[in-house]
Amino acid sequence: MAKLSDLTVLIAGATSPAGVAAAHALCDAGATVLAAGSNADRLAERLPFVHGRYEVDLANHAAVTELHQLIDTERGRIDGLLHLVGGWRGGQGLAGQSDDDADFLHTQIITTLRNTTRVFHEDLLASPRGRAAIVSATAVDSPSGSNANYTTAKAGAEAWMRSVAAAMGSAQSGNKAAPEPQRAAAVRWVIKAFSDEASRTAHPERNVAGFTDVEALGAAAVSLFTTDAATLNGARILLPAL
Repeated sequence: MAKLSDLTVLIAGATSPAGVAAAHALCDAGATVLAAGSNADRLAERLPFVHGRYEVDLANHAAVTELHQLIDTERGRIDGLLHLVGGWRGGQGLAGQSDDDADFLHTQIITTLRNTTRVFHEDLLASPRGRAAIVSATAVDSPSGSNANYTTAKAGAEAWMRSVAAAMGSAQSGNKAAPEPQRAAAVRWVIKAFSDEASRTAHPERNVAGFTDVEALGAAAVSLFTTDAATLNGARILLPAL
């Protein structure tokens, strides 16, 4: 079992089954796990076992800055940021890709990512094992008219994370003035969709072929901190499917 007792990890958008699975896995490995989400009741109900819970509007840069200040006061610097804020709106063909849906997906998927990675960037650079990760979708590689808004947002999030990885590289191993070993890494995990045992039991008729069990995300979250940063930084990793 990996031992992450010296690390503090913030999960943004933590109340989904995937977020709960990642939180369990990291806690089991000894990490201090902090959960951020938009609803305090859901955080308390689904994540009673984590070390800190924070209700915050992750789409508001000022609110995320205040979150950082609060965590810094209570816990100190974080070592990991898992951005699991998501959302889905699609269907109705290309002509039916509404502005409302596009705005919603941009806010949920990109704005929250931009805010959290900018605000916590220096924390991750200072950490001996700084890590940032998002979950992207195989739909980025096979878009359709009916998921155009969604794939555009996910592709934008991937582009942003590539920039995060580039910034981490430039600050450390790629620093021309004073290069140092790469300690920080930004990665993109890729799935078709998530599934969990409870939903499969409740709806056995649903076809989940190619989906990723949330427990695989938990394993990936632990591995994130036990794999060399120079190998990880900028990686796009396809998670195992059912």
